Amino acid sequence: MDPSLQGVIGLEEIIFVVTETPEGGLTARALGQSIFTEADDLDVLRERVRDAVQCHFDEGTGPRLIRLHFVHDEVMAV
Repeated sequence: MDPSLQGVIGLEEIIFVVTETPEGGLTARALGQSIFTEADDLDVLRERVRDAVQCHFDEGTGPRLIRLHFVHDEVMAV
């Protein structure tokens, strides 16, 4: 989005990539925005993502939807 339009046109959707940490928690990183948060469980992560989005954008300019995209790595022995 053109920075000059920020505050005039709100975002439709923001996408967060959610990954598991080696310690057992979760991290969420927004695509295209400088937003990052983490939590020990999914319920708390959802709350923190909402809070982070509300803090990041001026009123009326934030996204209407937040999408969480879960990335799961699986390692298999050969």
